[in-house]
Amino acid sequence: MDARTPRPSSGPEAPPKRFTHRTIERNVTLLAVLSFVVVAIGGIVEIAPLFWIDTTVEKVEGMRPYTPLEQAGRNIYIREGCYTCHSQMIRPFRDEAERYGHYSLAAESMYDHPFQWGSKRTGPDLARVGNRYSDEWHVQHLKNPRSVTPESIMPGYSFLSERKLDAGDMRAHLKALSRVGVPYDEAAIAAANDDLLAQATPDADAASLVARYPKAQVRDFDGQPDRVTEMDALVAYLQMLGTLIDFEAAAAQEQPR
Repeated sequence: MDARTPRPSSGPEAPPKRFTHRTIERNVTLLAVLSFVVVAIGGIVEIAPLFWIDTTVEKVEGMRPYTPLEQAGRNIYIREGCYTCHSQMIRPFRDEAERYGHYSLAAESMYDHPFQWGSKRTGPDLARVGNRYSDEWHVQHLKNPRSVTPESIMPGYSFLSERKLDAGDMRAHLKALSRVGVPYDEAAIAAANDDLLAQATPDADAASLVARYPKAQVRDFDGQPDRVTEMDALVAYLQMLGTLIDFEAAAAQEQPR
């Protein structure tokens, strides 16, 4: 037979295989590779812009780091598990704003490590609790919650008034926070232990403290001026929440331009 003579057909040719979604589903290795590619692209799209901006949170006037006493109180707040029942994030819903106050701004949590967000309302949100009640109310509420809120299921924390505040070396604490972006300068770090005592001592010279931490509230918080207790620190922290910034002016800064 001549080599140029076409060979006789043995039957109808099989249709070419098509690459379909079924092909991916039946090939575990291919499915894993393509899933990785998709996730990688999505991750790059989300992460890459962060390398070209200084911060994702726009600063607002009045926001400052916690004072050493407030930070010590926040540590006690976390230690006692208060965050499991009380959130610090007012969502932009009418019912929440009418009950708790202006919705939370991103800048209010920029110095929190860890933040206290959430929406679980076992107890009321505390984002705006500062200066809403007196120190005496907070002390009584922490000692015996049902004495001021009969329906409360909160446990009592009367031992806070009996424990002398032992916050450790706040200089080391503030230095650690400065390394993760909280703007404590060298002067604030060096004076941390003195500032802690000065804020809870009524007759102390707190001018330098207030200069470093505007709107810092300086007084005896627990009704025991002769010593600084854990109750002092926790009440100082609670009385600060929501008092640092002008919410209406700050919210305008967060509007898209």
